[in-house]
Amino acid sequence: MDRVRLPLFLLRIGVFIVMLMWTLDKFVRPGHAAGIFKKFYGIDGFSPTVFYVIGALELLLLVGFVTGTAKRYTYGLVLLIHAISTFSSFQQYLAPFDNLLFFAAWPMLAACVTLYMLRDLDTLWAMQKTP
Repeated sequence: MDRVRLPLFLLRIGVFIVMLMWTLDKFVRPGHAAGIFKKFYGIDGFSPTVFYVIGALELLLLVGFVTGTAKRYTYGLVLLIHAISTFSSFQQYLAPFDNLLFFAAWPMLAACVTLYMLRDLDTLWAMQKTP
């Protein structure tokens, strides 16, 4: 089991870093976040304040995720958020060579699924050690 703990921890840290950057983007560049919501989710008209609130909620979720707290919920919500993001970008996959960076979402989605499914084994530096 010790051979599993470190790789799961590294996956958790890796997913956290990517999600953190997207979360911080909502605070630093709410206009960019608005453009993403419009283009990929069809949602328009949010004020910067809405993105600050979304960012704050995401930040709380990510703190729980990176600390291994309430894993069923935090890991599950991170998986859901990333899955929605990945699948909403489907048009980018139809022109793959113009959108190569979008394909990085797939291994991260696999990492999120792996973490969710093996969350009970992800105990290294996690607050929640047992299910």
